[in-house]
Amino acid sequence: MIGHGFMGAAHSVGWRQAPAAFDLPDSVEMAVLVGRNAAAASAAAAKWGWAESATDWREVIARDDIDIVDIVTPGDSHAEIAIAALEAGKHVLCEKPLANSVAEASAMDVAAQLAAGRGVRSMVGFTYRRVPAVTLLRDLVASGAVGEVRQVRAAYRQDWLVDENEPLAWRLQKEHAGSGALGDIGAHIIDLAQFVTGQSVDSVTGVVETLVKQRPLPQSGPGSSGLSGVAGAGFGDVTVDDLALFTGRLSSRALASFEATRFATGRKNQLTIEVSGDRGALAFDLEDLNSLQLYDRTAPDDRQGFTRILVTEPVHPYVSGWWPAGHLLGYEHGFSHQAKDFVEAIVRGEDPRPSFADGLGVQRVLDAVEQSSARDSAWVSVTEPALLT
Repeated sequence: MIGHGFMGAAHSVGWRQAPAAFDLPDSVEMAVLVGRNAAAASAAAAKWGWAESATDWREVIARDDIDIVDIVTPGDSHAEIAIAALEAGKHVLCEKPLANSVAEASAMDVAAQLAAGRGVRSMVGFTYRRVPAVTLLRDLVASGAVGEVRQVRAAYRQDWLVDENEPLAWRLQKEHAGSGALGDIGAHIIDLAQFVTGQSVDSVTGVVETLVKQRPLPQSGPGSSGLSGVAGAGFGDVTVDDLALFTGRLSSRALASFEATRFATGRKNQLTIEVSGDRGALAFDLEDLNSLQLYDRTAPDDRQGFTRILVTEPVHPYVSGWWPAGHLLGYEHGFSHQAKDFVEAIVRGEDPRPSFADGLGVQRVLDAVEQSSARDSAWVSVTEPALLT
């Protein structure tokens, strides 16, 4: 695993728990964690169960005993590491968003396609696809539970930047993060909208806004912290967006609305998606991640209303690997499901999803939203949308 911190912790839990929860077709060894600071990498490796640590990712991907490279670094290094790893014959799992630009994501997709021809697999980490309730939502939409999809509403709301004294972090610097709320959390809701409907976002109109233009520099210098830190002396420019609001036209011509914000006061990590059709509707809220809301328009008039489905039965996606019905799962379980699916695809010799092509498709939507905002919210076509299943 290259990188650590918040996502490194989450991925580590996933790699550690997947072999225990599921009957994987091959064994998994958490061999080495890579970080720029030797002491920090060593401490993280010891804490999260990695056999050793290192500081040079190039040396690590050249090792014969490494089969999989898991990339959890900031977006500005995704392309370089992923392409090098694929060319070295390593299977690659890369955190979202796939890259910081369409050009980088395109190069990664080309490398992934060439590697696939040699039996080398790649996947992008849109982990919320693997929350059991979200996977079930996708399955229900595909089965016709809502009928013809007419409208999608998706939002990801956080409030960790409401305090204007929150120090400048790498996530607030375009050269490291690519974009702000749009790319970091907006990428998730774009992917979910496409995943659960099986459609692509073909055109967008929207606006992005930076609400706080400058922030205090952290004590150890800009870019040292991903989510929070301690303020030092002086101020630095925020070069990414804080808030993105946009509308998308799906491939069926249905409309989807999106909100990605770090300024939703009181909302810590609220991701919601609702799909409305001519026969019914389905809704999911990450703050109630073990359930779905289902509305069936074909039910008798005296039984109309949203019904809560508790997604903890063994027949539900992924749940059979865990606890008896009614015993709830949490945020970390999606990373175990991600590890499970990736290992199983590698052993089967299949390309896992979401692919780098899917990641490129999301990157094109992100780029189109930024273009639209720069053109007074004009409608912008999303070129070459990824094929979705």
